[in-house]
Amino acid sequence: MRRSVKKEMQLVKAVDHALLLLSCYTDAEEMGVTELSKRLGLHKNNVFRILATLEFRGYIEQNPKTEGYRLGPKVFELGLIFKYQMGLIKHARPVMEKLRNRFNETVYLGVLRDIYAVYIDNVETTHTVRVVSRVGTQIPSYATAIGKAQLAYLSQDELEDLLRDKRMKKYTPNTITDKEELFKHLQQVAEQGYAVDNEEFQEDVKCVGAPIRDYTKYVVAAISISAPSFRMTDDRLQEMIPAVKEAALEISKNLGYMP
Repeated sequence: MRRSVKKEMQLVKAVDHALLLLSCYTDAEEMGVTELSKRLGLHKNNVFRILATLEFRGYIEQNPKTEGYRLGPKVFELGLIFKYQMGLIKHARPVMEKLRNRFNETVYLGVLRDIYAVYIDNVETTHTVRVVSRVGTQIPSYATAIGKAQLAYLSQDELEDLLRDKRMKKYTPNTITDKEELFKHLQQVAEQGYAVDNEEFQEDVKCVGAPIRDYTKYVVAAISISAPSFRMTDDRLQEMIPAVKEAALEISKNLGYMP
């Protein structure tokens, strides 16, 4: 069976129909249920249910004057996020490559999304034994350097809201799962300006990460360097810490941050 056929079999039809509906707006600002029904080849009732769901989530809105449907503010918000992340990667990539070349270890760029840190770019080591995580991978922020380097700069209320009703899984014996202990640890991270993942997410893997700020001084991302524990000795870690902080500051300045 061809790969494309396999992928098609895995599609969630309702989601696929919703995305197809949104793509209809490439050549029209506003459409009604009848026109969308014709374009999609779906019954009006199905189209109406899709519209109602998208409207509820802010991806579609109805014009009260014409009763036609147009794209909602959430689509614009996603577009801005995508555009911003592409700009962030553009400014960060040369700095990441410089850091990788210095230590020959994998360097990651990540952003915070809910309780997770999401890798949006990476530059890999040339070592055969390496830490492998793909772009788009979601990792627990509280157990990783790239996540803790961002969590540490949230307010107490923001942290409380973020972790409320969330179960913090213990990935290794070193994972911090007690909220009060985590809050105290993050306070230390904020004071020192960097975070260390001491085999907290994966055994035999250590990382060090630092926050990236934009022109508003707000922490918008983080950079980290990861390596197997046998290469990340205490002496090497101490050498990496100021280098990672300097790299984060350089990217921040590229984004308009003024220390």
